[in-house]
Amino acid sequence: MSPYARTLAAFALAPMLALLATTAGAEETAPKPAPCGIGAYRLAGGDEVVVQPSAGASLRWRRFDGTSGALTEGAGGVWTSTLGWTKKPDGKTISFDCAKGAIAFDGVEGRRIDFDVAETRFDSAGAALAGRLVMPKGSGAAPIVVLLHGSERDSAMRFNALQRLLPARGVGVFVYDKRGTGASSGSYTQDFSILADDAVAAMREARRLAGARAGRIGYQGPSQGGWVAPLAASRAPVDFVVVGFGLAVSPLEEDRSAIVLDMERRGYGPDVMAKAMELADASAALVTSDFKTDFKASFDRFDAVRTKYRGEPWFKHVRGNFTFMLLNADAQQIREAAAQYVVDTPWRYDPMPVLRTLKTPELWMLGADDLAAPSAETIRRLKELAAQGRPITTAVFPRADHGVYEYETTAAGERLSTRNPEGYFRMMADYIRDGRLSGAYGASTITAPAVKAARGG
Repeated sequence: MSPYARTLAAFALAPMLALLATTAGAEETAPKPAPCGIGAYRLAGGDEVVVQPSAGASLRWRRFDGTSGALTEGAGGVWTSTLGWTKKPDGKTISFDCAKGAIAFDGVEGRRIDFDVAETRFDSAGAALAGRLVMPKGSGAAPIVVLLHGSERDSAMRFNALQRLLPARGVGVFVYDKRGTGASSGSYTQDFSILADDAVAAMREARRLAGARAGRIGYQGPSQGGWVAPLAASRAPVDFVVVGFGLAVSPLEEDRSAIVLDMERRGYGPDVMAKAMELADASAALVTSDFKTDFKASFDRFDAVRTKYRGEPWFKHVRGNFTFMLLNADAQQIREAAAQYVVDTPWRYDPMPVLRTLKTPELWMLGADDLAAPSAETIRRLKELAAQGRPITTAVFPRADHGVYEYETTAAGERLSTRNPEGYFRMMADYIRDGRLSGAYGASTITAPAVKAARGG
């Protein structure tokens, strides 16, 4: 699995329900002392490799072509790699000469890439947020992308590899820790409106720090950030929005569409689908209850439905985004988790009013096989908006799951992420830098807007 699949980052309540799920928990969790090899390197021949922290496997490498591996330190300071998130050896070894800023990656020598870095703290809606501007070396103007967040609680300043991958290709990055995570103060929330205000504050801080070097500036919003980034762009003008594996439907619709996909993949017909939708409706009523006055009635309804269908063959295949986490939890477990982790999630948030009117050019990068955040309805809606002249470009990568990760499937049916697709990071960098795409990007299918819309929000 990928870190996104493990945390169900597309789903807004994943941090709460992780207490109820034995499979929950991201690879990137508790911080460890940073090894000296963390950084970006230019390899002989010109390609880049980025080495970043990863708690589950001390380090992780990523390359601009989308390949990645987990690293474990062995004897003599030699690190061995495993393929993607599969834990299978890929034959690669890495060593560092930190005094010289050098790396030996799979037999190829490389040198550390230096960036212009500015650390900062800035205020937003009562929280002091920690941020970092990472610019390519030099004095000339550069495009800047502000990196937003999914539903995770990890420190973006510690774990987000884009803060090194993109500057290595001439794109400035502003990365910051979401409120209530990492080095930022404030209470963790999934209130999209507050998070959009934080994004606007981060964008303005990035502009301030960059000064005369600030070129085009906009947002990159992964997963949950796909709701937040367009909302932020509607509040203050930016030059672009890039959404990765986000949705143009509500969080409740996300779970429902995921259950539909669960049933369709197993070949069940309309009779089973109707039963599964009854379960989806009951779980939706439960998570949207106030966990106080109307909780008992909502739980009793949910419990009655799951009891009625528990013995049927299709029941064991129900996943969704959050429904499966509720299937084996009792009322007390759900109450206790909710008391700690319910964080103002806007379950019925409809992103379409913003998307219908937003003038800011957008690029949506989606996986065709996304199980956590099924993309079919989002793709349909985005294409419809593009046909109407909204400045929305949609890129769909085949055989890619959440996080736009390619995968292999085990004999037990589990998906193990192997890499991002060829062209994924190149597409992102081109759009941020130029505001347009050029040529082919791997096997992706690209739908461009019918007409070019005006710049700004």
